Amino acid sequence: MRRTWEELVECISDLGGVVRSTRIAGMGFNRDEVDAACGRGAAFRPRRGWLAVEGADGALVNAARHGVVLTCRTQAARLGLWLHDRSGPPHVAVGPNAASRRGIPARVHWGRPLIARHPDALVDPVENVLAHIAECEPPEQALATWESALTTSLVTIDGLRRFSWRPAARRLLAVAMPFADAGLETYLRERLRWMRVPIRVQIWISGHRVDALIGRRLVVQIDGAHHTGAQRSADIRHDAELMVQGYHVIRVSYPQVMFDWPRVQELIMRAVAQGLHDAV
Repeated sequence: MRRTWEELVECISDLGGVVRSTRIAGMGFNRDEVDAACGRGAAFRPRRGWLAVEGADGALVNAARHGVVLTCRTQAARLGLWLHDRSGPPHVAVGPNAASRRGIPARVHWGRPLIARHPDALVDPVENVLAHIAECEPPEQALATWESALTTSLVTIDGLRRFSWRPAARRLLAVAMPFADAGLETYLRERLRWMRVPIRVQIWISGHRVDALIGRRLVVQIDGAHHTGAQRSADIRHDAELMVQGYHVIRVSYPQVMFDWPRVQELIMRAVAQGLHDAV
């Protein structure tokens, strides 16, 4: 049965907005439907052998245009993973059908991927993303992204252990924990590891989760931008409940952890020196 160009556009949209022409041909669409859709501006060819619909994801269109795969920081952001910051150029890996290995307006990652990439792929599997993150980002920041992937259940510790990682990734896997909620908890735990005091993140106390518990009694809470209004009132109420139960609460802000860490660390060090982490 003859297909229509409208069906073609709907099909490409259902497949993510950008697809290989061979895939469309395999679904029964011919050159006439493709030309009709392109002639009406409903679809276009970002590069020979590829089709995209009008309004398709620009990052995917560019990946198809340059013959690359979105990976590392760029794909981590698309997956909703924690990143220290989201500035800078796109990060891509050269795919098997790259049109050119020079002049790509992005940070290009080379080398054999952990998981082989299908020729039709425009984005890397999450394991490949984490492998590139491990070598592209500073260790602390990379660890926060890895733990974000664990927390959101995109990967599991057991699953990650089945792969043959390069040294930087193996070091992250050795210390990664699937409980850090917002990246900052990873920073807190790693920056205070030298104190050799037990630190647990994202645990439940008195009906609420706390960002970190140092020792038995010192709670550290990190406020994000959403800690205003009703949320702020709830936080104050929970702090009071914790203190009545004998906990000591240190509440700091996102900018303090990110940009004024020495003062935060000194505050925690003084509290531990006074025994507040172990007080009853």
